[in-house]
Amino acid sequence: MSLADFASGHEYFGLHVSDSKWVLREWAPNASAIHLIGTFSGWREEPALALHPVGRDGVWEIALPLATLRHGDLYRLNVAWPGGQGQRIPAYARRVVQDNHTKIFNAQVWAPPQPHVWKQPAFIRDFDNPIIYETHIGMAQEEGKVGTYREFREHVLPRVVDAGYNTIQIMAIQEHPYYGSFGYHVSSFFAASSRFGTPEEFKELVDAAHAAGLAVIIDLIHSHAVRNEVEGLSRFDGTLYQYFHDGPRGVHELWDSRCFDYGKHQVLHFLLSNCRFWLDEYRVDGYRFDGVTSMLYTHHGMGKAFTRYDDYFGGDVDENAVAYLTLANTVIHAVNPRAITVAEDVSGMPGLASPVGEGGIGFDFRLAMGIPDLWVKLVKDIRDDDWNMNWMWHELTNRRADEKTVSYTESHDQALVGDQTIIFRMIERDMYDHMSVSTRNLTVDRGLALHKMIRLVTLGLASHAYLNFMGNEFGHPEWIDFPREGNGWSYHYARRQWRLRDDPNLCYHFLGDFDKAMIALARRFHLLESWPQQLVLNGGDRVLAFFRAGLLFAFNFHPTQSFTDYAVEIVPGQYHLVLDTDASAYGGFNRVDAGQVYRPTDITERSIIRHRLQLYLPSRTAQVYQRVC
Repeated sequence: MSLADFASGHEYFGLHVSDSKWVLREWAPNASAIHLIGTFSGWREEPALALHPVGRDGVWEIALPLATLRHGDLYRLNVAWPGGQGQRIPAYARRVVQDNHTKIFNAQVWAPPQPHVWKQPAFIRDFDNPIIYETHIGMAQEEGKVGTYREFREHVLPRVVDAGYNTIQIMAIQEHPYYGSFGYHVSSFFAASSRFGTPEEFKELVDAAHAAGLAVIIDLIHSHAVRNEVEGLSRFDGTLYQYFHDGPRGVHELWDSRCFDYGKHQVLHFLLSNCRFWLDEYRVDGYRFDGVTSMLYTHHGMGKAFTRYDDYFGGDVDENAVAYLTLANTVIHAVNPRAITVAEDVSGMPGLASPVGEGGIGFDFRLAMGIPDLWVKLVKDIRDDDWNMNWMWHELTNRRADEKTVSYTESHDQALVGDQTIIFRMIERDMYDHMSVSTRNLTVDRGLALHKMIRLVTLGLASHAYLNFMGNEFGHPEWIDFPREGNGWSYHYARRQWRLRDDPNLCYHFLGDFDKAMIALARRFHLLESWPQQLVLNGGDRVLAFFRAGLLFAFNFHPTQSFTDYAVEIVPGQYHLVLDTDASAYGGFNRVDAGQVYRPTDITERSIIRHRLQLYLPSRTAQVYQRVC
């Protein structure tokens, strides 16, 4: 069979209706007996509900009349093995729910009388350069609670569309027992998290996004799994090595989780089928693979600095993981050639985002993880007067020509508790008292100015794709902290305060409006389809200018010095201002005339004619000019 057909284990394993009966199959090679238990049996073992081994590969099966199980029934497996037994949620369960009172998780029979009917035909992405809005369903609402798929579709999705993004990247979709894990400790890989709603409601969200022209990608967590033994895969059949490595290698000490053994064909079958499942069942358009660095190396990237190419090809590379990721990308693109795959890798493994046919691992994009580190370092530790423009240019453009990257100023990582968003680092406590339009001060003015400039230069120099985390576009204050014992199980920091963005009397709307204008500019001029050409890089003046897609970008990062008649050598033509971070509509001071037409001056040097624009560059501002022939 083809590799894509091999990756269809979800159609064989798990609970299905087949030939007018229920069929349940699971892989448990060390099991000596398995019984299906649930609300239909009073949670007792019954001989008629015993699974039977099929062949010699450790597959167990049971077939039951349709009347045995009903939509909504709860169930588990009671698995016995030599020397012990335990209840387990089936590995291929497609629906897992938590009891609100006992907090216990169970699989749930899901056969609604009116299954979802897709309103949109198969979505075909018609753009090559994703502009990604990273989001989390549960914390997307303003109220102190867990948000739902329906609420996101009705209230948040229209905001994303209005802001101009063409892709949403949704976190925490795969079922996870602990809400505060941000979805990274997955227990049921084939179940859309029920804390946000039903499978049909998630499909309605995907449908609505496609209708609006947005691609939908989700976080796919194949780097590790939760250690829970009832809800998860750990010790599923009584062994620690069924899905995972045996011994210390099977435990990720930093993440307190289990590490897959990518050398087992049964594990490949499980994970590759998971890659296909979300494409088939929910019509998602791709994945952000989390924790790829941890997969690629047996040391998981912990305490390792990657400073030379030998670091990528030593004995600590998990070649089985490299093979798995290559197979995963092959499967995904065989099922959907327009699917998007993004690798989260901090090591810089060469070829990660190169085509498989050229010897690469096959991801479409890799995250440019050094860029947010650059901004955190500059904003946190270095005075504005000492910002190194050469370092800035290097970090924003440092990428291999044969690999596509996703540039971003900050993702969810920079907003977690213990860290701070860029805006909060710059304004800090003044965000509580001086974000009113009538009471802003110098600290707020600085924060607003740099927030816009940082985003514009990151997008302006992005190579192929751009990402923003939900709310950061309008400078959402504070941090993210999910309900936990340490904060009294509060939802205060696990929400998004959209009213701040909507209030014309607060400065947040300046940032949100600028982000919308910036994204519109990038899409209008197909910015990410071209390549930037450096024109000015003056460390002393803190000035940076470059030309791209028929646009001239000019930045003056100097905190106090404005420049008149600043010379920028450019191709001839008329230049019109199309975006200004200092415009009053974006909270600026209108120091640049919006209606002025700029024409270069011809200067002859050594028989060479040079064309120079004379620009006014106010301090802490950036302007974008369109060349009109």
